Amino acid sequence: MSMFSTGILVLTSPLHTLPLRIAPVLSSAAQLVERTLYVHLHPGLNLGKEGQARPVYIPPVVDLSKLITRLYNNAADICGHLDVRVLLTNVRAQSAAIPNCPFPTPQSLSHSPEVVLTDFPLLDTSQLHQVTQCLQRYTGCCYVCSPSLSSVLLHPQLVNLEKENVDQKEPEGTVEPMKTYNDVVVGGTFDRLHGAHRTLLNISCLLANRRFLIGVCDQAMLKKKVLKELIEPYSVRVQKLQEFLRDVKPSLEVEIVPLNDPFGVSVVDPLLECIVVSEETRKGGEAVNKKRIENGLPALVLHEIQLLKDAHHSEIEEEKISSSSFRTRLLGTLLTQPKDASHLPVLPYVIGLTGGSGSGKSSIAKRLEALGAVRIDCDKLGHEVYQPETAAYHRVLQEFGSDILNEDKTINRRALGKKVFGNQERLKALTSIVWPEIALLVKNRIQQAREEGKQVCVLDAAVLLEAGWNDMVHEVWVTVIPEEEAVSRITERDGVSTEDALRRLHSQWSNSKQVQYANVALTTLWEPEVTQKQVLKAWKLLQKRIQQRLEGQ
Repeated sequence: MSMFSTGILVLTSPLHTLPLRIAPVLSSAAQLVERTLYVHLHPGLNLGKEGQARPVYIPPVVDLSKLITRLYNNAADICGHLDVRVLLTNVRAQSAAIPNCPFPTPQSLSHSPEVVLTDFPLLDTSQLHQVTQCLQRYTGCCYVCSPSLSSVLLHPQLVNLEKENVDQKEPEGTVEPMKTYNDVVVGGTFDRLHGAHRTLLNISCLLANRRFLIGVCDQAMLKKKVLKELIEPYSVRVQKLQEFLRDVKPSLEVEIVPLNDPFGVSVVDPLLECIVVSEETRKGGEAVNKKRIENGLPALVLHEIQLLKDAHHSEIEEEKISSSSFRTRLLGTLLTQPKDASHLPVLPYVIGLTGGSGSGKSSIAKRLEALGAVRIDCDKLGHEVYQPETAAYHRVLQEFGSDILNEDKTINRRALGKKVFGNQERLKALTSIVWPEIALLVKNRIQQAREEGKQVCVLDAAVLLEAGWNDMVHEVWVTVIPEEEAVSRITERDGVSTEDALRRLHSQWSNSKQVQYANVALTTLWEPEVTQKQVLKAWKLLQKRIQQRLEGQ
């Protein structure tokens, strides 16, 4: 069967039978849908009887909250590539003041569904046409869908599971209503929305009747985050939150504010009634309540949700599903498509490798060299351009004077460094002499590699971006390391003070600025074996890109 970009899954099974069915249902759905899977809950919906297949409100109950948690957990394990969104437009405690139909007009979703799937059991094959027609009409009443909406009944694929787990079905029990609140608040980084975020947001939407306030970590609150340079910009994270919440519960008033301290507006907003926390952030919720009481405001109800386990975590990642683990998995992969390099020959494919002092850039360059790349060390080339009788040598003496010479007439780079350190104008005068000469040597080395039939060159250059040498490369790779780790390495390696190490780092481009230009990011933060795995992953993916480029010629 053909694949669809976006689908909507209508779950009709009673709540007490769904937990065991979620995994196989998602597995089946993932064989048909490749990007976005919306989940519409309507336990007890009878698609076999025309009159009963109409959208109605279903009440928020505790079992629904548990089901949503399980659904996102299963989705992370089974179909992590899918953007799964549980829709809650039809979930609300019914009252006389609320119209019976939750969809007066079909709801417009961010991605228009092209296929509707359901777990509804087809007992008689003669009903197939009637049920699929009914499913399409029902879905069309609820959501704006593709005019050529297809429908698929997943139940036949679930029959064997039903037989295997006939004794494992959870008891029907009693339906426990869920306590809801007018105004609910949460806080977090919300970087690259994953299953744990979606669980938190969905349950918050279940709890909130009127307003949902979200504090999104920004600036000061990001400083201690793992691989903070790879965190999406605040505006991007907000946009993704808004889109997700518009789909999930469009009736909610959503307010998103930057969070630059652990409390934000949660300790001053008198209308808030509930804060949603996890086992991990409960103490933070308690601290919010302490501050609220100090401010003369009532304490918030703490609604605690479960942490989701990450079945795919590695030895350097957290056991729970987390953004830091997702950022770690980005290392070595293509973050952004390479810029147009049609002005460069296809081979050798040139990687521009850069990073701040102490980042381990050169150690990564050596690893790539061991894999077959030609390493072009720009630091060594820098020494070459200062050699006596070169063009740069005479221009440097003319600009900075002969007092920078050693007794053997070679340039004392330390003495030269003292003349330019902290003086941007003098530094620019020096780099305008030296950088073009280094660039000429680089081009010669690349040409030599081309003549030798080499496939990959690695341009190991600390000033790659500052010098504008990224125009000579096909891709930019950046090594990042936390500032405190870089300082520790510099002081130990070079025997300088912490202050000198910091001055050196602050005179260079920041990690965040360099990552803006990066096609690939790497780090040497962990054990050498972990670095090697990153480099191997990056190298294998690079070989595929080179092959595709060659085939496209």
